[in-house]
Amino acid sequence: MTDTKSTLLLGVEAAPRAAVSSAEQKRLINCEAVDVNQLMPLKYHWAWEHYLNGCDNHWMPTEVPMGEDIALWKSNRLSDDDRLVIMRNLGFFSTAESLVANNISLAIFRYVTNAECRQYLLRQAFEEAIHTHTFHYIVESLGLDEREIFGMYNEIPSIRDKDEFEMQLTVDILDPNFTTDGDAGTQKFLENLIGFYVIMEGIFFYAGFAMVLSFHRQNLMKGIGEQFQYILRDETIHLNFGIDLINGIKEENPRVWTLEFQDRMSALIAQSVELEKAYARDCLPHGVLGLNAALFEEYVEYIADRRLERIGLLRQYNAGNPFPWMSETIDLGKEKNFFESRVTDYRRGASLNWDE
Repeated sequence: MTDTKSTLLLGVEAAPRAAVSSAEQKRLINCEAVDVNQLMPLKYHWAWEHYLNGCDNHWMPTEVPMGEDIALWKSNRLSDDDRLVIMRNLGFFSTAESLVANNISLAIFRYVTNAECRQYLLRQAFEEAIHTHTFHYIVESLGLDEREIFGMYNEIPSIRDKDEFEMQLTVDILDPNFTTDGDAGTQKFLENLIGFYVIMEGIFFYAGFAMVLSFHRQNLMKGIGEQFQYILRDETIHLNFGIDLINGIKEENPRVWTLEFQDRMSALIAQSVELEKAYARDCLPHGVLGLNAALFEEYVEYIADRRLERIGLLRQYNAGNPFPWMSETIDLGKEKNFFESRVTDYRRGASLNWDE
């Protein structure tokens, strides 16, 4: 007999209890043998590890002091170009985090039929809420126009184009008649995962991280920089989970990973690279702090190659890394504290495996 309560709460039909079996019968999507509520025994230990790593990274933006940032923002020490970089990134991230959260809650969670993966997705959705909270906290602290920052996705073409690119990848998934049954449905779901984990969080976010953290390296806007460092750590786990999920679905559904589909995904990533280059040119029309749009265009290509390779696609650019310090920023194995005024105890941070 079907568990009606589970069906209503989880959005998928629960399997008959008699069919509940070992971990080997679990599947990432389209599982009919194991109840989606059955967490143990674990099959996908990587999902549980990502969940625990996310818990170890817990933080809140209000723990970070903003006094120096407020004083600097009110001074004349920042140029108009400096302010443009910060404003554009606040505008992009404030909405992008919400898009990711909505995609997790309304699309991905519905079709992932594995309990340990869902456990992580719940954690990630909460972290996206914290990130949105962060941008509100920054905007409020600096006394910025909330409508201007949170409305940039409608007003600034380079931000709007990236957001529309992502939202288009969700349209079919949100159709009430959509299903991951069959190769076409599985491919569409993979496209969504690649669009949000590989592209949004793995490409679009990283150029913005580098821009803002470049200020922090110059001892400017240190409060914002510290918060972006926390977000970067969260997003690195998001990226690693997403890639594990994508590769796991590929392994369980090898028929969908056709050459034609691979070419489509490579082209999708190439399109995203061009959108990110346009965004970099918009943020850095004249360059700041020794940075310019050309360097960020190279960085986006470098990042894109790494993302392509991690999901089994061929690199397209063979670009170098103009910002090696970003790797150092992500590395948690340093002897000194990652933050000058660290407020959260990363209990097991040094044991985590990060990939820029």
